[in-house]
Amino acid sequence: MKGKILLTGYEPFLDMKKNPSMEAIRLLDGMVYNGYEVVVEELPMKYTEVRTIIRGLVDIHQPAAVICTGVSSIATDIPVERIAINVGSAEGRVNFGYERLDQTLNPDGPTAYWSTLPIREIVKAIKEAGIPAHISNSAGTQGCNLVFYHLMDYIAEKNLGIPGGFIHVPRLPENAVGSRNPSMSLLDSAKALEIAANVMASKLP
Repeated sequence: MKGKILLTGYEPFLDMKKNPSMEAIRLLDGMVYNGYEVVVEELPMKYTEVRTIIRGLVDIHQPAAVICTGVSSIATDIPVERIAINVGSAEGRVNFGYERLDQTLNPDGPTAYWSTLPIREIVKAIKEAGIPAHISNSAGTQGCNLVFYHLMDYIAEKNLGIPGGFIHVPRLPENAVGSRNPSMSLLDSAKALEIAANVMASKLP
């Protein structure tokens, strides 16, 4: 085996008994692409702990690449994120046990980090498989941007030189019942993330 590709997702929260990001990547656990094994980890919805946890997971697995995932309640397709910003706002019903607006995630860090995944190729491959996807220019300011920024910050701090980024998936159909939220089947979300992992692996030595 050449190495690992680390995939992370979040635990269930709010009205979601299952988080589609975690459910989807569980289906990929142990899969091998271009000699790289997929390893899967679940993150807790705890604002103040995510930084330490993602850094620890990178240390433990020493992956060749990292793809973090999460759910977007407004996504109609697969948003492949371009940028992580140095802002965290814990507000509304999703505050990870921490209530503070417009927090700087790292006072000594840059304003933003670009994803270092091959995002355009990932989107192209997902669309060619018949699953809608696009490059997104905002991962928000809550949990998804939080882990995205802290991941990229750690990669830069330690000069790890590994690709990293973030991909959203829509709600599951069962999560959207009784609302007007869009949704996508678990198998389609998992297939999109499988394609992303495969494209990423194809770029690794």
